[in-house]
Amino acid sequence: MRPEKQPSQPRRTGSDGGDDVVRPLGDQGEAHGSQTRSSDGLTTLRAVVEYDGTAFCGLQFQPAVRTVAGVLENALSRIFKEPVSITAAGRTDAGVHASGQVVSFSTSRSFPFERLAIALNSILPDDLSVRDVTVVTRSFSARFSARERTYVYAILARREPSALLARSTFHVYKPLDLDAMRVAATSLVGEHDFRSFCGVLPDNGITVRCVKHLDLQQRGDLVRVEIAADSFVHRMVRTIVGTLVECASGRRDPASLGAVLAARSRAAAGLTAPPQGLYLAGVRYDDGYDSFREPPLFVTD
Repeated sequence: MRPEKQPSQPRRTGSDGGDDVVRPLGDQGEAHGSQTRSSDGLTTLRAVVEYDGTAFCGLQFQPAVRTVAGVLENALSRIFKEPVSITAAGRTDAGVHASGQVVSFSTSRSFPFERLAIALNSILPDDLSVRDVTVVTRSFSARFSARERTYVYAILARREPSALLARSTFHVYKPLDLDAMRVAATSLVGEHDFRSFCGVLPDNGITVRCVKHLDLQQRGDLVRVEIAADSFVHRMVRTIVGTLVECASGRRDPASLGAVLAARSRAAAGLTAPPQGLYLAGVRYDDGYDSFREPPLFVTD
């Protein structure tokens, strides 16, 4: 739980990660045996978090509103009976969901950590849950140790809206040309300057990111967009999706995405897709750990 001290400047909640590119911090593997505490007496843990972002004002702690960090830190502080602050792999914005968000935190308290997820889930609200809690080395950071983040975006492409999917998809009233979307997407894979797809510039001003893959699939009335990158700038995924939708609906030439990148201007790209279709689905680390879990609406038995 955060102290009552007010931040020196307003906090900005960034969707689609908004993560700085950093160098490895050394050994990030799990602690083994008796090595559960560091020399400073703290135990560091990694946990995977799932949430429905509809009723949250983003992930990052804000003193006057309900956020994922605020609710989770409050629960951790109740269990450990000391203030606990989390670090998250991706700073999701209001309305954005997560099926594989990763957080890290430290505590000076002893606890049967193998039962921590059970303890947390007994006091967390229905729209936030924890899984896969593991003791890790003191140097581990959910944000700075991450090597790849994967987002999944859900589009409902049909004439009629869905009351059941309104909080979890982006409703597009016309059929989408997936071939046009795929042609446009090829220009975005690889290392590029994504300034045209950035809402608010990062503190260091660097907008070069490396997109590892960008896949599109038709699943009945749903279009599933998966994008993985080393990190993301502010609203990068949602702006990419909005621009691809414009290509798929005939409003933009799919071959123009290279020129959009080269423009380095937000005005050159398309609309920002709404937050409710976006899921932080997984985060991968150098030690081989990958938190990926398919968003529920794409899970088939």
